Amino acid sequence: MKFSLCIGAYPGKDEIWHLEKVKELGFHGLEYYAWWELPDLRRTAREQERIGVGICAVCTRFISLVDETFREAYITGLRETIEACKILNVTSIISQTGNVLPDVPREQQRQTMVETLKRCAPLLEQAGMVLEVEPLNGLVDHPGHFLQRSDESVEVIDQVGSPHVKLLFDVYHQQITEGNVIRNATVYRDRINHYHIADNPGRKEPGTGELNYVNILKAIKETGFAGFVGLECGFTTDPDEAIEAFKRDVLGPAGIPLST
Repeated sequence: MKFSLCIGAYPGKDEIWHLEKVKELGFHGLEYYAWWELPDLRRTAREQERIGVGICAVCTRFISLVDETFREAYITGLRETIEACKILNVTSIISQTGNVLPDVPREQQRQTMVETLKRCAPLLEQAGMVLEVEPLNGLVDHPGHFLQRSDESVEVIDQVGSPHVKLLFDVYHQQITEGNVIRNATVYRDRINHYHIADNPGRKEPGTGELNYVNILKAIKETGFAGFVGLECGFTTDPDEAIEAFKRDVLGPAGIPLST
């Protein structure tokens, strides 16, 4: 199991500064969502090599997966993202689904998403990358987002039927949407490529809310998961202090050394 920090953890600092901080903290990667905002991809790639830690995930362009009229735009955006990822040596691409279309039957929207993802799969396979579809909660942060529940998300992934299209399971979002976090985070493990963590309420660092992250991370570890767990949260105190508390109070009792 590897741990990543997300861009914006230290507000006002650029990706190079964050990469240096990731290395200092003993984390394993940085998630940088809007790769198109990077001023010079090749410079970032050189700095990653110098620092010894790199960007581990980016987003594809924010284009609806459920609106058939945007299918070609979505695929074009994914092609551009794949080319950027080749430069940055990134193999994980995060995708949201877009909002529900009010006048289109839900099943039709879902099938549109499935067909678009099926067309994306060969591009990802050829590049050796994985597209991570992320359900988001609609109750607090993303009203109207199409894909919210983990069970429906798994059905979509199974319909696509490609090892290059999987899920990003965000514990914070799924706690708000459905609860039953440990079961869903582990039973669906073979469809999950990446986890995000934050506590609830407030989306602050794990250990500051209602979620028992010692037990959650221990359960994920016991599945044999070896991918990235991204700390996608705000902080209740100085970020350095909050991250040290996370390592001491959550990772320590869970038996998860950062060296793994």
